[in-house]
Amino acid sequence: MTFIIKQSNLMNNFFKNYILTLSNTLDENHFNELTLITKYIKKLIIKKKNIFVCGNGGSAAIANHFLCDFNKGTVSASQNALKARVISLANSNELITAIGNDISFDQIYSFQLQNLANKGDCLFLMSCSGTSKNIIEAARVAIKKNVNIVSLVGFKDNIFLKNNSKYYINLNVKNYGICEDTFQIIMHMISQLIYQKKSK
Repeated sequence: MTFIIKQSNLMNNFFKNYILTLSNTLDENHFNELTLITKYIKKLIIKKKNIFVCGNGGSAAIANHFLCDFNKGTVSASQNALKARVISLANSNELITAIGNDISFDQIYSFQLQNLANKGDCLFLMSCSGTSKNIIEAARVAIKKNVNIVSLVGFKDNIFLKNNSKYYINLNVKNYGICEDTFQIIMHMISQLIYQKKSK
């Protein structure tokens, strides 16, 4: 019985530390930047510009969730007043594997962007490491096509992305779970704020 109590205490402490770290990761230092990003995304929606989004692993899943919450959630919640054009570059297994197999895995996102993006569109990047080659290649194409970049990175600054992004946030936390949780929270906060009347 004593062993079970100790194990329970260890688990409880882990849960508390995880939530505390998550809370501290997205603090007031990022709020001003998030406000600017939210206003920018709303302007893109109003101007009917494409918003491309991508990431790897858990961030790819969040990219697809991004598509869902904006293309369905924002449209419905705003009663069709805001019609987002979000395109997740991680959304097609068929296309990604074809590009990866026939061309290069490094180009699974940049190849799509080359075909679909137009000047004035946006590329929304999410990367825990900030160094994934396919993310960097996508950013390079965006720069060439005059597509603005919004970058969320997790572990440490990437100077290339920092210097070439319209908006850039480094969470500075070396934990994949915390990073991906925070990316998800940011996506939810932006989408929900946009369709509320208070968002101007």
